[in-house]
Amino acid sequence: MKVLVVDDDPDILEAVNICFALRWEDAELFEAPDGATAIKRFREHNPDVVILDLNLPDIDGFEVCRTIRETSDVPVIMLTARGGEVDKVKGLEMGADDYITKPFSHLELLARIRAVLRRYQLGAIGSDEQPFEKGPLRFDFAAHKVAYNGEQVPLTPLEWNLMYHLVKNYPNVVQHRTLLAKVWGREYIDEMDYLKVHVQRIRSKFNMIEVNADVIANERGVGYRLSVVD
Repeated sequence: MKVLVVDDDPDILEAVNICFALRWEDAELFEAPDGATAIKRFREHNPDVVILDLNLPDIDGFEVCRTIRETSDVPVIMLTARGGEVDKVKGLEMGADDYITKPFSHLELLARIRAVLRRYQLGAIGSDEQPFEKGPLRFDFAAHKVAYNGEQVPLTPLEWNLMYHLVKNYPNVVQHRTLLAKVWGREYIDEMDYLKVHVQRIRSKFNMIEVNADVIANERGVGYRLSVVD
């Protein structure tokens, strides 16, 4: 596994290297001390996961994440001292898969990496189930494609996984904590920001095809359900 670690703090780089050396020996790490180098090395090495600081000496981590998301769905974990709610939500909106606040433990970092890789892999695997078709929505399990009014919706693996659980439970409501446990893992059941941000990202992609498509309905205080009609 190839890991790109983006941070200008030598102590953090050393800590991450030690973490992998002790617990994940076959991982190959590449380092970048700033945003421009990070983008360059990302394109050169095509890593399996990116660990990204926000406070970089040139462009910030948000911009690096946005640039990565223009061409790749690779898991991105933001590892930063900026623990404010606004920064966390902005990071998720930019496409980050997880957000860890410094200081961090080695075990927490490795657990989060394993979790994002698991979600990425699950969201990239199709199945032999028959496509779900309802109104303008077509959810093709085998081809791993989602279409609305005949136009493909470009979902990330995580977004695909979230939609999968809404489709499989249609027309019922799926509780917030159930979605968080199934899509992110049981250790994330209180991370409502993760769910809200990704639901909004999915909605925005459908709305680019049809304004006010409203494919995901919010049952206030309960959960979400797929909202499509014939």
